[in-house]
Parts: sequence; C-alpha cells; structure tokens
Amino acid sequence: MLLSVMRSDMTDPNPTSSEKSAHRLKSIFGGSIGNLVEWYDWYIYSAFSLYFAGAFFPEKNETAQLLNTAGIFAIGFLMRPVGGWLMGTYADRKGRKAALTFSVLLMSAGSLLIAVIPSYNQIGILAPLVLVLARILQGISVGGEYGTSATYLSEMATKKHRGYYSSFQYVTLIMGQLLALGVLVLLQRCFLTQAQLHAWGWRIPFAIGAVLAVSAMYLRRSLTETESFTRETTPGKTRGTIEALFEHPKAVLLVIGLTMGGTVAFYTFSTYMQKFLVNTSKFSKDEATLISALTLFVFMLAQPLFGLLSDKVGRKPLLIAFGVLGTITTYPIMTTLGKTHDFWMALALILIALLITTLYTAINAVVKAELFPVNVRALGVGFPYAIAVSLFGGSAEYIALSFKEHGHADWFYWYVTGCIFASLFVYAFMGDTKKYSKMEE
Repeated sequence: MLLSVMRSDMTDPNPTSSEKSAHRLKSIFGGSIGNLVEWYDWYIYSAFSLYFAGAFFPEKNETAQLLNTAGIFAIGFLMRPVGGWLMGTYADRKGRKAALTFSVLLMSAGSLLIAVIPSYNQIGILAPLVLVLARILQGISVGGEYGTSATYLSEMATKKHRGYYSSFQYVTLIMGQLLALGVLVLLQRCFLTQAQLHAWGWRIPFAIGAVLAVSAMYLRRSLTETESFTRETTPGKTRGTIEALFEHPKAVLLVIGLTMGGTVAFYTFSTYMQKFLVNTSKFSKDEATLISALTLFVFMLAQPLFGLLSDKVGRKPLLIAFGVLGTITTYPIMTTLGKTHDFWMALALILIALLITTLYTAINAVVKAELFPVNVRALGVGFPYAIAVSLFGGSAEYIALSFKEHGHADWFYWYVTGCIFASLFVYAFMGDTKKYSKMEE
C-alpha cells in the first residue's frame, strides 16, 4: 500500500518530482525503523515483567509483584514529560534528525542496564533502584521519541497523504511491541523452559534491544532533515522554548484532552491485556502471549487504512467515532473478557476493542503536528502529549492492578470508559485539523 500511495505522488514526469518521492519514502522508512527498535526496547519491559518480577522484589503473591513492576513502569512514564520537553526543545532548535539519534542512544543504555542488573537476592534493595534508573533513562528517551518522530513523519509527508504517512508511527510502534512478544514466544516455545525464563532468560531480550538500538542510532545518522525545519527563518520567532509553546495555549490543552481517552484505551488493550488474561481471566502465560500477538498484528495492519481514510474524510469524524464507540463498548467488553475462558472469545473481544482504538491511534500523531507551527512543533507535540500519557496511559496498568487487589476490578472498566467519554467532548468541539492545519503556514 505504501508503494501505491508513493506512485500517486509521482504523477509528475519531472525527474525532480520522482527523486523527491523516492527520497520521501527512504526518509519515512529510516525514521520508522528507528521508531520500531526504540519501542521494542520500551515494550519488552511489559512483555517480560511476568518473568522478571520475582527477580527484583521479595517473594509475595503474584499480584503484589506485578504491582511493583507496574509501579516502575509508571515511573518510566512520569519521566516522559521530561523527555518530551528536553528532546522537543532539542529537535526544534537543532533539528529532528539530531534528536531522533540521541533518543535511541538513551534507550540503548537503559536496555543494557536492565540486561545486566543483579537480582534482589544478590544485591538487595539496589536491584529495584537500578531498575528504576534504567526506566528513567528509557522514559526520557521514549518521551522525546514520540514528539520528534511524529513531527518528522508529518513534515516528510505530502499534504494529500499526511494522515497515511503519519500512521506508520503506530505501525512501527506496534511492530516493536510485536517483536517483543515474538521474542517471548520463541523463548517460551522453542528455546527455554519456564524455569529458565524466570531465572535468567528474561535478560536476553534486553540485551538484544541494546544491540538493535545502537544499530538504529547509526541508521538515523543518515536521515535527511525536513524542509519545514531547514526553511523556518521567520524573524522574531524563537525555536523550542516553553515561552514560545505557551503562545499556543489552546493547542496545548487540546493535545492533553484528545490524548486522555486514547492513551488509556491503548495501554489497557495492548500492554495490560497480557497480564489481565493471566491474572484475571486465568489463561496460561503462553495463551495470553499468543492472544496479544495475534490481536496486535491485526491492530498494526489497520493503522494505514484508517490513516488513509482520514485523508479522505478528515480527522475529526474518526476521533468522534472512537469516542462514541469506546464509551459504549469498553465496560461490556472488559466485563465479558474477565469472565471468559475461551481462547477465541477473548481474542475477538480484544480485537474489537483495538480496532475501535485504531480510530484514535492511526491519526493522533498527525492531528497534534497539525496544531503547531514549525518553530515549536516537536515540543508542542511531545511535551503536552507526554504529560497526558504519564497521567493516564502510564498509570492505567497500576490503577487496574490496584483496583483488583482491593476487590474492585470493575472500577477500572468504568475508569477507562470515563476517560474516553471526557475526550469525546474535546473531539466534538475541536476543529478538524485536516482543514485548519498549521503545517501549511
């Protein structure tokens, strides 16, 4: 599909036009591959937490150990606003390419640190403290990655296919998650026993991630800077400062509001589902991993389709559809999912929820990029988004496990529904960024 869209951009027989299209494809591919590696590093923490939770915390019940690892997962998210601010500022001042390269370097360092941390039995309280440090580095990295890569892909795209091109951010994001699950499935079914995975096998994917991140760093060094950044020479405009960002207060609040419901839905039905199936629905770890992998694969394939649809009908109709469908279906889906022990029923329910969430994920990057002028675009996309994700997305798993531990698991279902409903109000009253994009200024 990507090549067919590229051909539609190459209707001009002028060789320069063809060269630009080929260059655009290469840049989007290069930016996306780096995004894939970075998000693989981020998600292997969640994918393998069922196995390494006991290595970093004293033995209690499984829910308590998962709660501790989820808390550190949330700490990584709390650092994302710092990353969104630092990397967004850096990207708006020094360029998208430089920020993308530095962010993947930080991710590599965090993954390598987790791969070599001794267990709690060996160094005591230092083990979880070093784990926190590693997640802080990764949180800063991924906080800067989102805003910068969203800006880069949006600026490299043509106006006609901006939604389509930008959707590849979530394609590679989900591909990174699938790669993490794929490594887990291979280790589970082909190479290691459950005892070996719990003892030391969980370190393997973090070591792989560190190596891949170094490779991605070198790949990103060959990227070309966007024309939007290099041509921004408006007199009197400062680049990448908080003061310049808050000259656009409505856009900042819009980013937070439209992200709230979408990020809770995304992290609930993607990263948390593996644990939910094991801890609540009582599926085996192998079954839960397979269900997560299959549903995420379809979820990934759906992103470009909805991105392309937004180029035809606009961004707002898709966001409103997500808000309405998410509000109506979340509670019944999660209630039924918590009671079912049928593999195919669980797969179908999660798939429905993820396809509804696609109405948000496929276009959320381009919507945010279209709200800001070029001098604060990376900061404007990354910083307020990271605040919303830290408050709502990163805490979703912790809130869910906390409610469950206190005997009120269904309260979390209402919480997700409420967050989506709150964002629906934002979608209803905001303008369609496809029609009023600041990327044309």
